[in-house]
Amino acid sequence: MPRRVVITGLGVCAPNGIGLHDFTEALKDGKSGIRFQPQLQDLGFGCQIAAEPLVPDNLANNYFTPLQLRGLNASGIVYGVIAGTDAWKDAGLKMDRSTGPDWDTGIIFGTGILGVDKFRESIHLVDDRRVRRLGSTTVLQTMASGISAYLGGILGCGNQVTTNSSACTTGTEGILMAYDRIQSGKAKRMLVGSCSDSGPYVWGGFDAMRILPRQYNERPTKGSRPMSATAAGFVPGSGAGALVLESLESAQQRNAMIYAEVLGGSVNSGGQRGEGSMTAPNSEAVIRCIEEAVRNSGIEKTEIDLINGHLTATSKDTLELKNWSRALERSGTDFPYVNSFKGLVGHCLAAAGSIECVGAVLQFKENVIFGNVNCEDLNPEIEAHVSSSRIPRKTERYRPKIIAKASFGFGDVNACVIFSAFND
Repeated sequence: MPRRVVITGLGVCAPNGIGLHDFTEALKDGKSGIRFQPQLQDLGFGCQIAAEPLVPDNLANNYFTPLQLRGLNASGIVYGVIAGTDAWKDAGLKMDRSTGPDWDTGIIFGTGILGVDKFRESIHLVDDRRVRRLGSTTVLQTMASGISAYLGGILGCGNQVTTNSSACTTGTEGILMAYDRIQSGKAKRMLVGSCSDSGPYVWGGFDAMRILPRQYNERPTKGSRPMSATAAGFVPGSGAGALVLESLESAQQRNAMIYAEVLGGSVNSGGQRGEGSMTAPNSEAVIRCIEEAVRNSGIEKTEIDLINGHLTATSKDTLELKNWSRALERSGTDFPYVNSFKGLVGHCLAAAGSIECVGAVLQFKENVIFGNVNCEDLNPEIEAHVSSSRIPRKTERYRPKIIAKASFGFGDVNACVIFSAFND
């Protein structure tokens, strides 16, 4: 019999808050982590605003050994280790370096690109014929699986320890990969999450594509505008989110606190056919992904009462909500409540799914719907599918029962996960 899978730990290193308390309060209060970046101005970027976690210099000392910190120049690893370690501790799990591997626990921690600044540093050293100055951690910081490897060693996980990468879908996809592993009995628990580096070498390509807003450099907190009529492109971000997924049996045996249950989900691709492309979603695949997620979760379409969308503040926001409406066969005031956190944290790229999943799950604990910011001028085309009353502008008291979370990424890839309030 398939095992039930629950969430017992959360961790986050987000642009508007590091740690669950600060992140939760920021989402409640509509506090933005999007800031003007002088470095982007100096480099001639059109969009000179971005969102990155403000990690105090001494905070890393709580998560890394002195040896690990030597030459550490991969921001994504720093964010991921903070979020992953915090989620582990939040789940009430021990960190004991004196024991052997924990064969029942694994890690799936994804990224899009890792250690960009370390790559830059290394390229200059190699080109200057100073290869011996590279240091012993260069490979660890620049390999994609560096983040899961760091966490695997810190936590002593002996089950599958790996890294997935599916653009903006990475974090949400990882949750479903971990869910499948636990449900099938291959692991008792999995630490799952994703991270993304900060900086111009990550964000520059998007600025070159002219898909970032250029008219909000003097008003950074207004720049990311999901579902708005004046949305002008996504604001790039970075950070990490992490969740501990666990079999219900294991969680109950150790009397762990349970945030929510993972009912199921779906992952697919539009094949870059029809209207789908490397950068645009195939609506047929999006609808199919949502429908399969509902079916795989054993619920009815009418049971979803809250959607945390991908909703990036581009022209595709209207199409996304149209696809949700078609997939769920619901519209107007019958449409679920919907929110997007990108107005506060920007689009955190490979970290987006995991940071947003942490935020989505926190709504069960806090009994709220976190509000949407910067959409006071709701795109009128959206109201053809969703009543304005279903898009709260401020945080509201509410007890969600079932939350659907979706992510759609470059490469025409999709993931949708269904979370439920836990009922024993």
